[in-house]
Amino acid sequence: MIAALWLLWNWNSIKGQARVGAAYGAHVICSCRYIEGRDMASCETDKEDGMEIVRLRDDPENNRVYASVPFMAEAVAERRGAFGCIQLNEAEIEAL
Repeated sequence: MIAALWLLWNWNSIKGQARVGAAYGAHVICSCRYIEGRDMASCETDKEDGMEIVRLRDDPENNRVYASVPFMAEAVAERRGAFGCIQLNEAEIEAL
């Protein structure tokens, strides 16, 4: 009961941290893959402590990295030429 109340009370904060973690993971791993040219296994080692829950998926055909915190947040970063890796906004993600 107390745990449920704590979760309810802190839900917005937890969800915000999940969004930040997914966005950070997508951007860092996109840069690792498509700017540094490392393989996905090597890039996975760049995850910070506490990011174990962030799931990553590589899309080499489109130079994209998808990151998610299950049931809470998702983010996509894409290599766009000289601009490097950029975060896609919600409309761009929905259009994929």
